[in-house]
Amino acid sequence: MVKVRRSVLLSFTSHFLLLTHFKLKKMNTEILGIILMFALTVTLAIPLGRYIGKIFSNEKTWLDKVFNPLDKFFYKLSGVSRENEMNWKQHLAALLTINLVWFLISMFVLTNMSWLPLNPDNNPSMSGDLAFNTAVSFVTNTNLQHYSGESALSYLGQLTLMLWQFISAGCGIAIAAVVFTAMKEKSADKLGNFYFFFVRSCTRILFPIALLVASLLALNGVPMTFEGKDTIINLQGDNVEVSRGPVAAFVAIKQLGTNGGGFFGPNSTHPLENPNYFTNIVETVSIMLIPIALVFATGYVLKRKKLALTIFGVMTIGFLLLLIPTVINEMNGNSAIEKMGITQNLGSMEGKEVRFGPAASAYWAINTTVTSNGSVNSMHDSLTPLSGMNAMLGMMVNAFYGGVGVGFLNFYIFIILAVFISGLMVGRTPEFLGKKIEAKEMKIAMMIALLHPFLILTGTAIASYTYAHNPETYAGWLNNPGFHGFSEMLYEFTSSSANNGSGFEGLGDNTPFWNIACGIVMLMARYLPIIGPVAIAGSLAAKKYIPESAGTLKTDTSTFGLMIFAVIAIVAALSFFPALALGPIAEYFSL
Repeated sequence: MVKVRRSVLLSFTSHFLLLTHFKLKKMNTEILGIILMFALTVTLAIPLGRYIGKIFSNEKTWLDKVFNPLDKFFYKLSGVSRENEMNWKQHLAALLTINLVWFLISMFVLTNMSWLPLNPDNNPSMSGDLAFNTAVSFVTNTNLQHYSGESALSYLGQLTLMLWQFISAGCGIAIAAVVFTAMKEKSADKLGNFYFFFVRSCTRILFPIALLVASLLALNGVPMTFEGKDTIINLQGDNVEVSRGPVAAFVAIKQLGTNGGGFFGPNSTHPLENPNYFTNIVETVSIMLIPIALVFATGYVLKRKKLALTIFGVMTIGFLLLLIPTVINEMNGNSAIEKMGITQNLGSMEGKEVRFGPAASAYWAINTTVTSNGSVNSMHDSLTPLSGMNAMLGMMVNAFYGGVGVGFLNFYIFIILAVFISGLMVGRTPEFLGKKIEAKEMKIAMMIALLHPFLILTGTAIASYTYAHNPETYAGWLNNPGFHGFSEMLYEFTSSSANNGSGFEGLGDNTPFWNIACGIVMLMARYLPIIGPVAIAGSLAAKKYIPESAGTLKTDTSTFGLMIFAVIAIVAALSFFPALALGPIAEYFSL
């Protein structure tokens, strides 16, 4: 009997050690995958930032011979001149005008797809409210999708939206170039030409990198065709229709432009958008590549590398504070399932793809929400409560890397606030890059800083009130009433206001209320946060330059970096903690 017990004990012990070894080995492999992806992103972003800086500064690059003729063709075709210098108001007028034109074109295509060409699967046209939401979503770089791509759009519709993914990203980069120019000039009213920045952003930055990424994806099994659905026979012997299309090109720009809209409904969880771990690396790196590169481009344009490193440091600390607990939560699994006696050796795998695992899924979830990308390789609705909260916090802060171009504009607002507060604390005149920050700039900065929480919290409050007072009428909204249902509504407005586009997809969002409400939020959250920073930058550029002295507040130090981080943390904590307490935090404590 003793030998039997000893044998059982030894067997159990060896089994436990093997299981622990397997789990630790898997954990180490997954963590190494995350480190590889982040290191690769930063390594590529440094030279890319220098290249973007040269483009903004109109310096020669090795692609000039290829793209100069193409640029001239676009100028001639559109009838615009790249020579006319613009002030900040003219830049904004150009941006808003062309965005309005693209919005109207999108509405026409989406509401008439059924009879327009390139519709081999005979997909129907969109309703007015869904077309409004979709057109606004893609023109504003949000790419919130209240539809399933393969069944709701013709190939013409997909290509139209793919074009807007280039255009909206190009607009964001161009407007960042305007702010960089304003920061660089000692005293100037004219800040370059918007069309010059926009065309070069599309032809010199987005197009060549997208071509490379699309090629890598196509070589690894992502479809690139204009043929209709294919029919296959599955293992059960049933005929199954499989949607396809120009997927590789669509996915490449959706990631690089921090657009995020999927060609297929499941987005990058779909095996034809993201077939394997290699394509997952390519797409994950693409999400943060240009936002980080633009930080280094700031240092190149302004000739202030320390300032760029300070900004990068603050953003990276914020990113890691969200990433590390999320990875730990998802790799450890759901505590409620553990209490049921079910071992989660693979971590929390609900809503995740086995080919990626919990760590890479968690890394993507934070990548896509600290930027305004919004694509997913797992279902965010299935994240453990605190992981879902971290994803929301990335969008609520909306300044840790952020979207292409506009991410820096959001961070610029926090810089202005931190400079002003620091100046008051130490008794010095608030100055940034030799320009005094006065009441006018502070008023604009505060309005923009408060706009984001206002849109999110007001929208969530209206939705919660509507649902609570008519639960039977709006029963289709929430598949998970209670704390998680509140989180689903909070996430939807957070995603809309952050120009993100991801969602807690337990929400039934294709209704007139959600289509119109989110469309309005996306419009306001896209253009007002662009207008504000550009107005501040234009105002400061026109002021008299004051040379730095011993009394000048240094803005490229770790101390000032901590000040910026404190301002971000206080604004986010004070604004959003009560709402988070009602949603993901309450859900966590209820498990």
